[in-house]
Amino acid sequence: MTDVAHERRPAAAGRAVGSARAAFLVVEAMWTWYRRNWRSTAVSSVIQPMLYLAAIGFGLGSQVTPGAATGGMRYVEYLAPALLVMGAMQNAIGESTFPVLSAFKWQRNYWAMTASPITPGQVLGGQLCWIGLRLFASGIAYLVVAAALGVLTGPGVLLSLVFAALAGMALCAPVVAFTATIESEGQVFNVLFRFVLMPMTLLAGTFFPVSQLPSWLRPVAWLTPLWHGTELARGAAFGTLRLLPALGHVAYLAALGALGAVLAVRLFRRRLAR
Repeated sequence: MTDVAHERRPAAAGRAVGSARAAFLVVEAMWTWYRRNWRSTAVSSVIQPMLYLAAIGFGLGSQVTPGAATGGMRYVEYLAPALLVMGAMQNAIGESTFPVLSAFKWQRNYWAMTASPITPGQVLGGQLCWIGLRLFASGIAYLVVAAALGVLTGPGVLLSLVFAALAGMALCAPVVAFTATIESEGQVFNVLFRFVLMPMTLLAGTFFPVSQLPSWLRPVAWLTPLWHGTELARGAAFGTLRLLPALGHVAYLAALGALGAVLAVRLFRRRLAR
């Protein structure tokens, strides 16, 4: 029995190392393309959140008096960590829809990858890792510009970046799973953008506290990953993060991401096994 156990452990470790290396190869392939084409995503991933910050934070926000709703902060300071999370959510849903569908349907990159020893699950792992790296890179660029504008309130914004990426991945994994089921040209994504992403952006506490919504609408906002990510990011940025609520937010986002990843693995295997 002992000898069998010793044999199984190296085999399991070898499979884990092999899976990590395969996922890294997927990430490397995506980076090879992206480093030549990064300009095509600069507007949506970095410039758009900065435009929101300038137009709403400095423009409209100049008419908002600091008070209880903003935690005593200037409105632009109140808005900055929320826009970090909102940008992560927009990038996550953008990277999880048409690029993934293209790899299945048009460019068929996934089929080429799985023609090698790389498995569908490893392809998915590499895809999710790549999206996570994109979220971190875009978030860092946003923070650099926000710091230059003087709207960051302290070093806690570095933790806000982690929470923003977590919220983005919590949305990304279920959307990737959904995309794996799409056989059409992707018209359904317009519904996702207009009736999921846009209302979530407007109503999940980005621009004003959820407590100002009608009471019947607040539970809807509480279900969104954007609200949980925004609460974490603001708490970290302002130094008001409390342990138990923070653990609840993190657990919700982690559970949502894990559920999406499990579904995505099954759907990737089903589609790429045809």
